[in-house]
Amino acid sequence: MQPIHLPTLGSRYWTALCLASIFGANMGDFFAHDLGLGHVDGLPFLALAFVVVLVGERFDRAVHQAYYWATIIIVRTAATNSADFLCGDMKLPRLWVMAGLALSLAIAVALSWQWLWSRKPDQGNAAVLRADSGYWISMFVAGTLGTVIGDYCSHNLHLGDAGASILLGPILGLLFVVARGGLLRSLWFYWLTVAMVRAAGTAVGDLVASRGVLGLPLSTLVTGVIFVGLLIAWKEPARPRLVEAGT
Repeated sequence: MQPIHLPTLGSRYWTALCLASIFGANMGDFFAHDLGLGHVDGLPFLALAFVVVLVGERFDRAVHQAYYWATIIIVRTAATNSADFLCGDMKLPRLWVMAGLALSLAIAVALSWQWLWSRKPDQGNAAVLRADSGYWISMFVAGTLGTVIGDYCSHNLHLGDAGASILLGPILGLLFVVARGGLLRSLWFYWLTVAMVRAAGTAVGDLVASRGVLGLPLSTLVTGVIFVGLLIAWKEPARPRLVEAGT
């Protein structure tokens, strides 16, 4: 993606990613259950949407982040259904799936992605994502891994959605506290945090979508509105021209 369409790493980015994780978890279940597409039949539609967004982004010269966040939701939705297919439909053990996905994520990150854009030294230390093909592959794998972790805590550990949310939420918060000094700009810590955002988002999303709370259709609508509303209301400060890291 073009730098003009990418967000700066910071409080706004991570807050929006947390909300996107909850909304995407609901979207995945809505695709599979309420639309009757199951965990596999909806994936071609999501793949088509992914391609359409990326192609459109190449020709747009306007400065905004709509393409990035739309792609995040598409990838998160696909990751939810992929995790449910592996552990639900195929009934693969969640521990083995988590191990395989963690290894796949490590390989994808190590081989395919230089992960940030930065200012020149005299322009401060702001960092902007570099969303290339390796980034989106890693995001899909991290999203699938996080979904399985969330479901493992809810079901295999018998914590339920509320208990898993109570467990995973503070762990995610601790990662943010530890990273206050800039650790979130570290490649590996960034992806560890993304996976934990997905895990906590899965538990919270399933909790608010349960019949005793909002139910899936209303929860999908509400979390989507909150996500979009935050992006509109919380404007990102204008930033100087960015150059690719290492130049």
